[in-house]
Amino acid sequence: MRLIYLSIGWLAVGIAILGAFLPILPTVPFLLIALWAFGRSSERLHQKLLNDPVFGPDIKRWQERGAIRRPAKILALSAMLGSVLLAALLGVRPPILVVQALVLASVAVFIATRPES
Repeated sequence: MRLIYLSIGWLAVGIAILGAFLPILPTVPFLLIALWAFGRSSERLHQKLLNDPVFGPDIKRWQERGAIRRPAKILALSAMLGSVLLAALLGVRPPILVVQALVLASVAVFIATRPES
């Protein structure tokens, strides 16, 4: 079981790294998955994520208060709006565009209603 959790953790870290460079892919949610998986497989890796100077504070903020920094909210909401606009410009069929917009609007409401740190 430990190997499965380690694999999940490393996969989530890999996706999070991609998310640091791709605006439509979130970073911190995948780090939270990695934190959960490492918490069941490797205390050393779990602590390493919590103490990371770049992502550690955001992870701790989320764990303690469910809080998201305002700049992160703005970036996430802008990326979601941009992806819907890009899909519209690329001529995505209207039913698909509506589904995308509804899903992203739901996520946007969730993000916007989280407390700020």
